Amino acid sequence: MGVPQRRQSKSRKNKRRSIWAKIESPNLVACPQCHELKMPHRVCLKCGYYKGKEVTN
Repeated sequence: MGVPQRRQSKSRKNKRRSIWAKIESPNLVACPQCHELKMPHRVCLKCGYYKGKEVTN
């Protein structure tokens, strides 16, 4: 197995880890049935509707 031959510097390590701080939170849209906020293209967790049809009970 490959083993690192040299220690990575703190700045190089921190550059790699800093990408997580730049990720944006997912957009939320209002459900057309119950007007609860939900993630787009997903079943509403409160009423169970998706694209105008009841998917879950």
